[in-house]
Amino acid sequence: MPIFDEDERPKKKIAHEIGQDLSLLSVDELMARVALLQDEIKRLEADMVRKRDKRAAADQFFKR
Repeated sequence: MPIFDEDERPKKKIAHEIGQDLSLLSVDELMARVALLQDEIKRLEADMVRKRDKRAAADQFFKR
């Protein structure tokens, strides 16, 4: 008897490495990675906006 039921097994976290061989991935796995990377791009872009805003506020304060 297995220790874990299929539904109780820990899920492997999706990770993607730039330049990784994609030949063994299914279409569903590729779609999941695209979604993961799109979310990461949104996160990076949001952080850039926050940092630019902080920089602009500091520049305004110090009259650069």
